[in-house]
Amino acid sequence: MNTIKEYCGNIIDLYNRRIFKGVIEVIDDKISNIREEDNDSDLYFLPGFIDAHIHIESSMLVPYEFARVALKHGTVATISDPHEIANVLGISGVKYMIENAKPAKLKFHFGAPSCVPATNFETAGSIIDVNGIEELLKSDDIFYLSEMMNYPGVLFEDDEVIQKIKLAKKYNKPIDGHAPGLRGDTAKKYASVGITTDHECFSYDEAEEKIQYGMKILIREGSAARNFDALHPLINKFPEKIMFCCDDKHPDELLLFHIDEHVRKSIALGYNLFDVLTIACINPIAHYKMKVGSLRVGDYADFISVNNLTDFKVLKTIINGEEVFDGKNAILQEKKHATPNQFITEQIEDSVFKIKAEGEFINVINALDGQLITKSSKEKAKIIDGNLVSNTDEDILKIAVVNRYQKALVATAFIKNFGLKQGAIASSVAHDSHNIIVVGVDDISMCKATNLIIECGGGLSLVCNDENRVIGLPVAGLMSDNDAVTIGKQYAEIDQLAKKLGSELKAPYMLLSFMALLVIPELKLSDKGLFDGGNFKFTSLQIS
Repeated sequence: MNTIKEYCGNIIDLYNRRIFKGVIEVIDDKISNIREEDNDSDLYFLPGFIDAHIHIESSMLVPYEFARVALKHGTVATISDPHEIANVLGISGVKYMIENAKPAKLKFHFGAPSCVPATNFETAGSIIDVNGIEELLKSDDIFYLSEMMNYPGVLFEDDEVIQKIKLAKKYNKPIDGHAPGLRGDTAKKYASVGITTDHECFSYDEAEEKIQYGMKILIREGSAARNFDALHPLINKFPEKIMFCCDDKHPDELLLFHIDEHVRKSIALGYNLFDVLTIACINPIAHYKMKVGSLRVGDYADFISVNNLTDFKVLKTIINGEEVFDGKNAILQEKKHATPNQFITEQIEDSVFKIKAEGEFINVINALDGQLITKSSKEKAKIIDGNLVSNTDEDILKIAVVNRYQKALVATAFIKNFGLKQGAIASSVAHDSHNIIVVGVDDISMCKATNLIIECGGGLSLVCNDENRVIGLPVAGLMSDNDAVTIGKQYAEIDQLAKKLGSELKAPYMLLSFMALLVIPELKLSDKGLFDGGNFKFTSLQIS
């Protein structure tokens, strides 16, 4: 005989935009009845929160460990793009994420990574071609075609790009977009092929224009890219066209909040409760055809209870009728995780970072705190003994990308606004190909920081005087096999150490990881050289 579970309190009905005293009846994994009934409970029940676009890998946690934290924030589901691990391990990496997520209770909805590698101007660990995309899209475990970062391929009708888009349509699965700064006729053409979302808008006007072209806009508030302040006015005007996402969330922040923070900030700004919760809880379900309930009779019993409609402190998280968070602990137990990887490069000498001076001026990457886009500038080079070197007085530091998949020349350039006054920091999380990226004030420190990462097969490192710190990321050089508290503490410590070296960036490691992301303008660095993202071609470091 089936057992009926009952939950009493204030029920938020987002479809009819009302709140009433009532009881939710659950049989097995479904809501069997919702009845209005007076009760003394002060709890509020509402559908669970959904992150509409996130790379789980950027939390440095495998999906199971991510879920152990996210459930505490009332997250019941995610739209997860596994293209980080796919760039390292290909389809086998995508399958790893799916399998690791299965016992995690939280409803992960993975996509087929559309751009592996992201461009032809870098070296990745794998390729997912048209046949690979079809293999993935056929699977019931894949819900959409992940962000189409190759917007030039769309605009110029590259055959492989168009074939991938056609396959998504063939299997009736949505196509995610990625087109930062694309406006006017080019944005209209990009949307016209069937691309339905964009999470890269960094201005209100850009977002509103793309909505007019039929796209839905994801308001992103991640650890590096933060667009909420620019985009939140969309909530009033286009609540049916908006979703919330984090995109990339580092473990120290995930321990504190997730999509619940989007909700709190929106409510604090005075936006309509029903609009905000529809954006956070309902819009992704309809768009992605998610297997997630929305607090209606006959739905999967996926919902949460909170203390009030200001703090949104999560007291319970229920998924498929099972209480997976009780207000203190998630039910998921500790477990061991497999650590697939691909890390082939050998240790290096500091001489690989030397740059012979050929002129007085250089093209410099200008990093922007809180943004993935960069600017470029022409700067006077600092030259010592005939070589280009970092200039800490002007905050122009050497940056390099070291190929992790094969022995190759090291690509070097210069970057402004990192702020380091001593030492170096490095990471094997370097979107999207995930080679090693390092920035520092001198070649010896950069070499030590890089070799620390090579020694442990991937991770984050910091070198300064006698301080040699490294966090190992043995799962594809992207994720830890530890729990969130452990990796979150380690990350918070190394982040603070980087700031003690002089960086005033909010998240120096996160921002560093995007300095090799060629599909986001303006100037970036791949393992093959300095890249002009605006014109989508390599450019020279030195200006003669």
